[in-house]
Amino acid sequence: MNDVPPEDGETGRGSSLGEVTRLFLRLGVIAFGGPAAHIAMMHDETVRRRGWLTERRFLDLVGATNLIPGPNSTELAIHIGHDRAGWRGLVSAGVCFILPAALMVGTLAALYVRYGHTPAVSGILYGIRPVVIAIIVWALLSLVRTALGTTYLWILAVGVLAAYLLGVNELLLLAVGGLLTVAARTASAWRSRPRGPGEEPPRDGSRSARALLTAPLVLTGGQDPDQLLRLFLTMLKIGAVLYGSGYVLLAFLEGDFVQRLGWLTGTQLADAVSIGQFTPGPVFTTATFVGYLIAGVPGAILATVAIFLPSFLLVGLLTKITDRIRSRAWSSALLDGVNAAALALMAGVTLQLGRTSLVDPLTWALTAGTLLVLWRTKLNSAWLIAAGAAVGLVSMAVTGLG
Repeated sequence: MNDVPPEDGETGRGSSLGEVTRLFLRLGVIAFGGPAAHIAMMHDETVRRRGWLTERRFLDLVGATNLIPGPNSTELAIHIGHDRAGWRGLVSAGVCFILPAALMVGTLAALYVRYGHTPAVSGILYGIRPVVIAIIVWALLSLVRTALGTTYLWILAVGVLAAYLLGVNELLLLAVGGLLTVAARTASAWRSRPRGPGEEPPRDGSRSARALLTAPLVLTGGQDPDQLLRLFLTMLKIGAVLYGSGYVLLAFLEGDFVQRLGWLTGTQLADAVSIGQFTPGPVFTTATFVGYLIAGVPGAILATVAIFLPSFLLVGLLTKITDRIRSRAWSSALLDGVNAAALALMAGVTLQLGRTSLVDPLTWALTAGTLLVLWRTKLNSAWLIAAGAAVGLVSMAVTGLG
């Protein structure tokens, strides 16, 4: 089966735009749980339920987005949109995935400014998180069969998982996983290469060295206008250079907006990050909250556009080389290593989420029940999320009454 999507202009692109728009608008509303959960939900919708992508193509898109800065799950949505509906799909998928969360965060920011706090959602999250864990686990079980096809890749994934749980930086683990796999494949190919009588390998290893050294190159309204410009440029910079988790985003925001510019207090920033984490969609919508606190609605809009703009531009460039990455031996090995490391990181995030979310028999039962439903049916994940939220609200109400 050919994993490469048709080019722009071929039959099906225009008819697919509406499908892309509807899917990612809905995911933008229900995608709780952070990037690992978002990726799992996209896998469920685009591979398992709709068959838009093969397992291999999906994994390659995940791996490719890990090679560029920015919010990975948002960039995956943008890339899937391009695969399905061309450049219009690229824009539509990204905007539709970001917009619901940005509107929710903006509304909560307005409530925060007016009342000094935000509405509690602990009951909803109590029920949603166990469901999200099950969705991630199910996606991992499916992706592992494609990503970890050799003993070496299994060993690599286990090593990356152990290193992540010990606190090693995730970006470093992705880079090491990719480069080690390139080195291993290159060495294996060199050893198995037929040689003429008396032929010796070059002493300088120039071919392997060039492959390793060139890998990074290939992958490679009444407000103060000056304040708005600085806000825009600062968020643009963060979106263009930030790798890693929400904790890395917190460090960037703290350095720029608390320490350097003095526009926020530490408490305000902590509240902003909390809002970004418990609302659905990208954690980067924390920028919407920060922008509103600094400059109202114009600030919220500019901050949101600025932090996500690099992702659209970078994925637009990445679409030109993703297929070439898979077609070349050394870059295909790099992508296989990054894919294995990325799945290990998803497993590590799931374990950490499980430690904080599976706290009693009911939460364990929600996870087990969701896995059973995923195994036996193709029920839309939106219904599973809604059921988890309802169970959480009922449980909190009963507990409160008790």
